[in-house]
Amino acid sequence: MHPTPKSLVIHLATALAALLAAPSLHAQQPPEPVTETARQLLDRESAGLPGQVVVTVEAMQGANHLPECAQLEPFLPAGTRAWGQINVGVRCLAPVAWTVFLPARVAVMNDYLITARPIRAGQIVAPGDLAPEHGDLTTLPANILTDPTQAIGHHSRYAIAAGKPLRATMLRIPPAVQQGQTVKVVSVGTGFSVTNEGRALNRAGAGESVKVRLKNGQVVTGTAQPGGIVEVRY
Repeated sequence: MHPTPKSLVIHLATALAALLAAPSLHAQQPPEPVTETARQLLDRESAGLPGQVVVTVEAMQGANHLPECAQLEPFLPAGTRAWGQINVGVRCLAPVAWTVFLPARVAVMNDYLITARPIRAGQIVAPGDLAPEHGDLTTLPANILTDPTQAIGHHSRYAIAAGKPLRATMLRIPPAVQQGQTVKVVSVGTGFSVTNEGRALNRAGAGESVKVRLKNGQVVTGTAQPGGIVEVRY
């Protein structure tokens, strides 16, 4: 028996109504909630950094083909921290799973130290050898010094030209961690912080790399901090 024209109209109307009743499976994802979710994560992760923190996130493409999401979750890729040029992820948990990555930048504007004049190898750093400079710490070398007390009274390891950003590794600074010392290991990642104890396997100044053997025998690598603290970033 062939369907009548009237029954065909009814079937078409029913199919159209079903499509209109499920817009979440076909609607395009608005970019603003995704971009704002990523920005909020970086704001949380960068809270407490020294100086003025400026977070910028590249907007998600408006011409996407993703179903509209009801539950967004931001995250940082493994080994990434809120510092400098990075990618931040946003995944959809419902009603369908998808993941996007947005380019972002976390700038940290603060004062740091430069050499006001040439410094000889082995010279003791005096206040007049230093000058303040202002800029984005994330674009500078690691272990940059920001406080004159971190440098004054210490010997230079080698000759340093005038106008150079001053790093801890340029000076003979007393170690923050001694080999064999029991240290507190603070493991930090997105949304968690865990504290352990371990034994330092090498000597390191503040800001330098140090290996630590934990009580369970695992060896981790972190950054030495004053007071016998080692920070491990995930």
